[in-house]
Amino acid sequence: MYVYDQHDQKIIDERVAQFRDQTTRFLAGEITDAEFLPLRLQNGLYLQRLAPMLRIAVPYGLMNSSQLRKLADISKTYDKGYVHISTRQNVQLNWPLLEEVPDILAELSTVQMHAIQTSGNCIRNTTTDQFAGVASDELEDPRPYCEIIRQWSTLHPEFAFLPRKFKIAVCGSTQDRAAIHYHDIGIELVADDDGEIGLKILVGGGLGRTPAIGSVICEWLDKKHLLTYLEAVLRVYNQHGRRDNKYKARIKILVRAMGIDAFREAVEQQWTALKDGASTLTEAEIIRARSFFRDPSYLALDSTLAMSDLEQDCTRDPIFANWIKRNTQDHRLPGYRIVTLSLKATGFAPGDITAEQLELLAELSDLYSFGEIRSTHQQNMVLGDVQVSALYALWQRLQAAGLATPNIGYLTDIICCPGGDYCSLANAKSLPIAEAIQTRFDDLDYVYDLGPLELNISGCMNACGHHHVGQIGILGVDKKGQEFYQICLGGNQAKDASIGKILGPSFKQKDVPEVIDRILSTYVTLRKEDENFLDTYRRVGIHPFKERAYAQAD
Repeated sequence: MYVYDQHDQKIIDERVAQFRDQTTRFLAGEITDAEFLPLRLQNGLYLQRLAPMLRIAVPYGLMNSSQLRKLADISKTYDKGYVHISTRQNVQLNWPLLEEVPDILAELSTVQMHAIQTSGNCIRNTTTDQFAGVASDELEDPRPYCEIIRQWSTLHPEFAFLPRKFKIAVCGSTQDRAAIHYHDIGIELVADDDGEIGLKILVGGGLGRTPAIGSVICEWLDKKHLLTYLEAVLRVYNQHGRRDNKYKARIKILVRAMGIDAFREAVEQQWTALKDGASTLTEAEIIRARSFFRDPSYLALDSTLAMSDLEQDCTRDPIFANWIKRNTQDHRLPGYRIVTLSLKATGFAPGDITAEQLELLAELSDLYSFGEIRSTHQQNMVLGDVQVSALYALWQRLQAAGLATPNIGYLTDIICCPGGDYCSLANAKSLPIAEAIQTRFDDLDYVYDLGPLELNISGCMNACGHHHVGQIGILGVDKKGQEFYQICLGGNQAKDASIGKILGPSFKQKDVPEVIDRILSTYVTLRKEDENFLDTYRRVGIHPFKERAYAQAD
């Protein structure tokens, strides 16, 4: 991972000092709320329903054990002893005191962390595949390109006040785990017939009030032109994006208004003047970025022996075997596996992790994964480089800490925003709905029989829980001061992207688990052999689900 140089550290330290002064002046009444608003947003600070919320940047989801320990310490000292993992792989504190936020930022700076550009109308944290660099289906590690974008976009003077927030994601594998179709810019690493790697660029994706699937604007871009092309896109957006109406300010609205061909032409005109300019990447610069992600000290392992021992452990302990099947994935190197740690235990808010669990993961990452850990778009955590021979010992520690729920990719692995319990924008609570569904479907055998299934929950139309792209999506809505929930079906964030369709009128909170049960029962009845939920939905359409969902809705 990237390590700060003296220049980086100086910039972060100066920003901490600046914000400390700004906060002091605000609390003294020398700065108005309106004047303080852009200053705090530039440092990741929101004013939520009950307390401020501080969003901490985690570039492309990668952290080291020292950073985990610092987050644990900060959460105990300045918050309520836990943090929340967001869908952009960032970390959120939900209960800091405003006057103590500068102290938190100063603590973060000691481990090369900050909160810059985690909010505001700027280029946000670039995200990628949580398995980047270790995935068995990877064409090329996307993290160097994420780091290049991060360094280019952070504090970029031209793009600090865009019409609205701007999000970029990069995918380097055959399976899209970065949801590139739903970003303002999505970047896919692709190979030509000779194996040369280039970039496919998508624009205009996004969720919120008007969900949109990104359109391909460039089928093949030489990697050296990455920044110049992005800059051309941003210039067109900055010049022509709506600023009179924040609900129509995202680039997806501009792309739709202009049409993709006209938008592409406008980008090409800008790019003509930029493509061989100062931002053109040299091979040396790409190599420099790759140097931040050198392989750790992998061992040459006897994978046959390791797998034989693993099979014996699985035979002796079926619970461990189930966790291996559900929560670990193939590594690109023999003798290693990728381990996903579920933050979706029933009774706990999805994506929350306690200070004690953070401290444990820091220890386990040092012991088993070269001191690195990753946060995921699905609000879980990943140890990317675990030796097969160490899996049983690791699992025992995770099991004792409540971090071994074997549900990754299944119904109860719910993506969920904090909702009305925290967010001032929310129309309804999200967390009680997630817990009610997890409690209703506590029979893991049934959950596994359903097969992989994504269920996402948002508390409002801003769609922080990505309900539009859940195979089952739930949206909280307000009806005359009462909380109701709208359900949509058929969303998908993968390369065959689709936006879910609304099932019909919304449901009362108490009815949601029963409605989900009816939807799933309909799926079980209609599915063909080896057919997953999305396949069945796409084959039969929404009507059978709608009929069953509303048959006894009263």
